Amino acid sequence: MQAFRSALFNLFMVTSAPVYALASLLTVVLPFSWRYAFISRWARMQIRALKWFCRLDYRVEGREHIPGGAAIIMAKHQSTWETFAFQAVFPPHVWVLKRELMWVPFFGWALSLLKPIAIDRGSGKQAMAQLVEQGRARLDAGLWVIVFPEGTRIPPGMRGRYRLGGAVLAAQTGYPVVPVAHNAGSYWPRRGFTKHPGTIDLVIGPLIPSKGRKPEAILDDVQDWIETTMQRLEGREGPARLYRRS
Repeated sequence: MQAFRSALFNLFMVTSAPVYALASLLTVVLPFSWRYAFISRWARMQIRALKWFCRLDYRVEGREHIPGGAAIIMAKHQSTWETFAFQAVFPPHVWVLKRELMWVPFFGWALSLLKPIAIDRGSGKQAMAQLVEQGRARLDAGLWVIVFPEGTRIPPGMRGRYRLGGAVLAAQTGYPVVPVAHNAGSYWPRRGFTKHPGTIDLVIGPLIPSKGRKPEAILDDVQDWIETTMQRLEGREGPARLYRRS
């Protein structure tokens, strides 16, 4: 039965995406705040559809840690779910993502209207420079920046290698970091078809300061908080195993 519910949700998601993406292209003439409000509504629609079709809901802990000004979110990445849910939880934000995603028909076209920080990950130092330059511009404009420091979706019970990019952006701009942990991968697995019923826990941690600090120190604080919180969310007694890409 849950597989059937998941199939209905997937059908809704894949059929609504191109229709909404084409409609989103018409917002190119609108101010960014209006454009963001319209385009992000599709993600909120998917969250409601998950609850309706798959009986999958979520709850948020730590909303009091969301600051009044722009910040850098460094979050666990386990699922597609968080790319939807963050748009319902946090102020207007942009993503750090692979430039190739902008070329995906419909989805990528609409995504390009949201001012993402699209970088060429294979360009090394140039990619880092792009991240800092574009990230600073977005933050100064009042937009939040979301970074997945592990770089890819990580299965439950495991951790990836945390990369310095988001911490370098924080250190060079002075904007604080908001660490975020969640257990979405236990309900919507990476590359998984079936969405399991239940309630996803999303936890927002205390601000991590960045002014006058080294990127390595910022990243250590982020990793310690996220992985300690993940251990609690997943009910593990010990630390997560290191995930190695196949």
